[in-house]
Amino acid sequence: MGELTAQIVQQGRGPALQGAVQRRKLAKEMRSAREKLTSSVGLERSYEYELVRLFAQYHSGSSILLLVFATVIALVSSLWVPIGQTTSWLCIAVVVIGTMLLLAQRFLATPAEEVRLAEWRRRFILLELITGLTWGLAVQTLAHVEAGTNGFALFVVLMVTAVTTSLSATIPLAVYLGLAPLAAIALSIAANQRDFDAIMLLAMTSSAILFFVILANRLYSSALSTIQSRSEKDAMFAELEQAKANSDEARRRAEEANLAKSRFLATMSHELRTPLNAILGFSEVMQNEVFGTHATPAYKDYSADIHASGQHLLTLINEILDLSRIEAGRYELKEEAVQLAHIVADCRHMLALKAKAKNQTFREFLDPSLPRLWADERAVRQIVLNILSNAVKFTPQGGEITIKVGWTSSGGQYVSVKDTGPGIPEEEIPVVMSSFGRGSLAIKTAEQGSGLGLPIVKGLIDLHGGGFQLRSKPREGTEVIVTFPAARVIDALPAVDVERRKKTQAA
Repeated sequence: MGELTAQIVQQGRGPALQGAVQRRKLAKEMRSAREKLTSSVGLERSYEYELVRLFAQYHSGSSILLLVFATVIALVSSLWVPIGQTTSWLCIAVVVIGTMLLLAQRFLATPAEEVRLAEWRRRFILLELITGLTWGLAVQTLAHVEAGTNGFALFVVLMVTAVTTSLSATIPLAVYLGLAPLAAIALSIAANQRDFDAIMLLAMTSSAILFFVILANRLYSSALSTIQSRSEKDAMFAELEQAKANSDEARRRAEEANLAKSRFLATMSHELRTPLNAILGFSEVMQNEVFGTHATPAYKDYSADIHASGQHLLTLINEILDLSRIEAGRYELKEEAVQLAHIVADCRHMLALKAKAKNQTFREFLDPSLPRLWADERAVRQIVLNILSNAVKFTPQGGEITIKVGWTSSGGQYVSVKDTGPGIPEEEIPVVMSSFGRGSLAIKTAEQGSGLGLPIVKGLIDLHGGGFQLRSKPREGTEVIVTFPAARVIDALPAVDVERRKKTQAA
């Protein structure tokens, strides 16, 4: 079984992501090829069904207009043709149009999975041929009455050709068979004509029929392209929905894992702190020789090492718990008015002995006149201590650390700590900002640490709505800047003039 990495969980996929994608693609191609082989027109079933459905939908929606058109032709033809003959033709046209309407509605009412496409295509093609013969009958009747009716007959041919092309373009064979009787009648009329103007009119009619045939092919290609594009879009939406479902499932699992981690840390923190307090207490008693001098002097050094190791482990546990609460959104700020410059000065004083042991010097540029901030004092102290302790750790013997506290350009306040340490390569900055991350130069030159200092600083400053910047280059040192927004600065109110207030009240 493959390893479930964090990247795979983040993507919401299984371990065999590429293989699953390739298998789905291959299965889709095989299904498409199988449908094309079994199709009567060489298309996938879904595409063929959509084309036939469009044919039925167009004919179902235009039946009334076709009936009106047939009625108008019958009325106009009655000027030259006996009324009984035109009435008979109109009845035939009504039956044919009504049959097409019933078939189209029946097809649209049938579920897609139950439709036999080949059979329905044959039905529609045959009925379209019958419709073309019906229209051709009317044109043939008009053409044989007298020469003066040829113009109206050719007009009917053009109108029927346009209607057939627009309604039946999604089944090209239906267009060809529907226009074949009209084209044959137009050619027969041309063969019996000797007048040049009539021959030119018939030639233009024939050209128009050819144009509509080409137009029908274009409409078919356009409809097929539209259906294919819509199918690809639907497939893409399905992929996106599946990816979203996978992502939601991965997020749910991550949340469950995070909750389990928080519960584990909450439980283990108590289980670890209890024996650690005993270790720290007893090791401190042994280190200070409260109950008498050790028989062996080395025991005092051992107890000091035990106490230092326990203290380090307790600090690490506290940092892990702080970061866990920040990531889970459960770190509650206890806000109050604090003086940023004073907190920085206190933290610098706490690290003074450690810096002095490495012969490091501090350069301070603190503005004591800064107004107070509305912030969590413990969190601010932890922010400053973390970045100052990092500077002390990474600055070599005899190095210099510069501390600045002042105003930001937007009216907030900032703390800047710059050291003269080894620096961090640009590509390693994301690593340093991750939990337990350490740069390569830092590992070689600095003291060991948990790698949680900067992530905790980033999390705490984000809770205050501030900003965090890390600027560093190899062998040029590192500068960390944290900023607090102007909204957290407490503006000082002007002093109350007591004497003037008394005079105002007396007046």
